[in-house]
Amino acid sequence: MSDRIPNTPPLPTEVARRRTFAIISHPDAGKTTLTEKFLLYGGAIQMAGQVRAKGEARRTRSDFMKLEQERGISVSASAMSFPFRDWWFNLVDTPGHSDFSEDTYRTLTAVDAAVMVIDGAKGVESQTRKLFEVCRMRDLPILTFCNKMDREARDTFEIIDEIQQELQLDVCPASWPIGQGREFLGCYDMLNDRLELMDRADRNKRAESVKMQGLDDPRMAEHIPADQLEKLREEVAMARELLPTFDARALLDGNLSLIWFGSAINSFGVQELMAGIGAFGPPPEVAPAEPRAVGAWEKPVTGFVFKVQANMDPKHRDRVAFLRLCSGHFERGMKLQHVRTGKPMAVANPMLFLAQDREIAEDAWAGDIIGIPNHGQLRIGDALTEGETLRFTGIPSFAPELLQAVRAGDPMKAKHLEKALTQFAEEGASKLFKPAVGSGWIVGVVGPLQFDVLASRIEQEYSLPVRFEPTQFTSARWVSGPRDKVEEFARANRGHMAEDHDGDPVFMTRLQWDIDRVGRDWPDLRLTATKETMA
Repeated sequence: MSDRIPNTPPLPTEVARRRTFAIISHPDAGKTTLTEKFLLYGGAIQMAGQVRAKGEARRTRSDFMKLEQERGISVSASAMSFPFRDWWFNLVDTPGHSDFSEDTYRTLTAVDAAVMVIDGAKGVESQTRKLFEVCRMRDLPILTFCNKMDREARDTFEIIDEIQQELQLDVCPASWPIGQGREFLGCYDMLNDRLELMDRADRNKRAESVKMQGLDDPRMAEHIPADQLEKLREEVAMARELLPTFDARALLDGNLSLIWFGSAINSFGVQELMAGIGAFGPPPEVAPAEPRAVGAWEKPVTGFVFKVQANMDPKHRDRVAFLRLCSGHFERGMKLQHVRTGKPMAVANPMLFLAQDREIAEDAWAGDIIGIPNHGQLRIGDALTEGETLRFTGIPSFAPELLQAVRAGDPMKAKHLEKALTQFAEEGASKLFKPAVGSGWIVGVVGPLQFDVLASRIEQEYSLPVRFEPTQFTSARWVSGPRDKVEEFARANRGHMAEDHDGDPVFMTRLQWDIDRVGRDWPDLRLTATKETMA
């Protein structure tokens, strides 16, 4: 969405102040804590600290699912909207655990930038690498926050060098840390020549900011011990000599990242990062679609569903579709066309979110994310417009890496099980396959923890204990090609065939040999590990 079309009209004021971004990280880098501090400084919550608290208080604002609360991990992307200074932030907190990466991949289609959180002691970790690659494919601008500097951390140059080498991304320091661990005093703001000092006594307190006339300002010695001040001056001089200077165009093109250093748990560096997102992050611009791209400056309302979440409120069997608005000024009660079905849809109760808290959205602009309660009409990839037939592209659906059969504890509740499994497949939480031969269902997921989540949610939300059992199949591939050839192939391989929840044909495999055989014997057909979801 960062592709700028030359000579485009200016954005409406309300669209220009939107900043829609995701937070990505490896598990335990501090992403959920950072999210909570964003909400605190945006005035959305009054108190932070639930992440490290015990018992019920451990439930952070963005982790609303029971299993998330128990395990202290994020397994479902949550959308939150709140003001900060002159901007309106739409923040999407993504799952950090690799077993839920598909949800994250889809979420990244709905944002204009990403905040990458890394642990100061661990640097670039495996999941960070994977998520960065998705950002790179979409040319998303990336702002980096190096967290946990109040603990023992690696050398600052080493951290920056690793990001540059591992991710092939230029890095420009927005701030420079003064010490680390117990010696960590704060940062020097390299963009504004300010000294930012951390207050360890009050974790929710804003850092003390002292305006300086550069590093040679004699007042620096009043706040920093002589040895640390000398080291700071040396390191900043080297950084300015060796590292790239800030280039706003390179940032928006996804070739350069600004990096801030801080401690989310101590609220240090967070507001500087937020101000950086506002000042340097992109507003909504262009959304890829067929037959044409959609500009955020356009007046007709358009948007696409990138996530479906069921039972966010356990008291109501609701299903909420998260819609990214790509253009126009949406107003509550508008009738929009559901492109996939061709039917009009009145959006009577659109919602804005603060994790599980929600409020009715009277209006929304391009860049905003709204929730639309529905009873299964809306699916991932669906487009809503004011009449134009558009298909928003690039929303991926991945082949599962683990397949298991599923059985209800009570055989009399097979229909309830089918309803639950279909619901979760529509959410994108799992893949659901109905084999052509035999009864029952096969569920496919990307990571083993997803089976635990599914079993937990089916029991919690449907009062239906289930068990997952091994199956002979190890992978699934979508089949495409001339219709007559697909039908002939399905008849010849009936024991391997299934349909997904959309009714599309799927070839279930046991060995790589099965896939190779199809390539050899059926040259007109294509087996794919991804299915692009479109309206």
